[in-house]
Amino acid sequence: MQPTTDVHPQNRIAVIVNGNAKSVTDEVLATLDEILEAGDLYVSRSIDEGTAIARTVLDRGYGTVLTGGGDGTFTNVVTQVVRLARERGRKPPRFGLLRLGTGNALSWVVGSSGRKGGLLAADVLRLRDEAGARPLRLVECEGIVAPFCGFGIDANVLADYHRVRDGFFKKLPVPHKWVAGAVSYAVAATTMSIPKYLVKPVPYVRVTNIGGDAYKIGPSGRPLERPIRAGERIFEGKARMVSCSTIPYYGFGFRVFPFADERPDRMALRITTIGSIEFVSNFKPIWRGEYACATSLFDFLVDKVRIEIEPSTAFQIGGDAMGERTAVDVTMTEPIELVDLYAPPRA
Repeated sequence: MQPTTDVHPQNRIAVIVNGNAKSVTDEVLATLDEILEAGDLYVSRSIDEGTAIARTVLDRGYGTVLTGGGDGTFTNVVTQVVRLARERGRKPPRFGLLRLGTGNALSWVVGSSGRKGGLLAADVLRLRDEAGARPLRLVECEGIVAPFCGFGIDANVLADYHRVRDGFFKKLPVPHKWVAGAVSYAVAATTMSIPKYLVKPVPYVRVTNIGGDAYKIGPSGRPLERPIRAGERIFEGKARMVSCSTIPYYGFGFRVFPFADERPDRMALRITTIGSIEFVSNFKPIWRGEYACATSLFDFLVDKVRIEIEPSTAFQIGGDAMGERTAVDVTMTEPIELVDLYAPPRA
């Protein structure tokens, strides 16, 4: 459907939702269709549809693009739109998100709230009429742009979380916040992911700086040692998780990267050897990003790294499983404009 409004495209919002997400119901689509201009709601159910929608969004010149369907939907939309904008030599639009899926790590950063009805409508109206924006760099790996990516136990925990949530908790008469929140995450980590890692060899990891100066960070967020120059080894040894992020959170408020906001020109690199007993014993401070241990948690600020891991290990980008890898390069993107309910309102 072609847009029928006379409003300049730069002042209009396109909303792209994941038609496969369980929370994208007929009610949600009706709510969005009611408050948007004609032709501004797009429903994507495949990669091919996503590519076509990204092309249409750039052709029509929307000033803001909102995604609905979780972190994976945001990752897919931003990757497609940014890639096409680069090819055309154009600045991409502002991006924002509606909380319509699992994970929603970015919603903890930008203040997105509701899933249905009035809360969803209020979010869209606030994002359209008054929300400000701030620059945010993302990580880029294998041509995919996302808030975070990682090897090892975090990739397995994300997969096991979905198994616990969909295969166990949803069959029990328990509150929704237990199903889609910290409880499911903790159960997945402590009963599935970490035990599996305890009975298999811990991967051997080499992380090399291939960008600007990198810094090892202490519990206070300050550098501990001299800068790590390009070509130097950042870390070598056994590790259960190696992950990069430009935001502090995974989903559900899990503050995995407490130093991600320390410098806008660096992403957080966290490497850990934490086992199940240490994880369970310190679950609350770990969840809040307050736990520190010089022998099991290693934090760095970097802008481009090469991660090598043996044997081949599970890898995720933006919370989506990518299969196993033995090596990847991870870099920071140029900033995108992220719609932010916490930012100062637009003039």
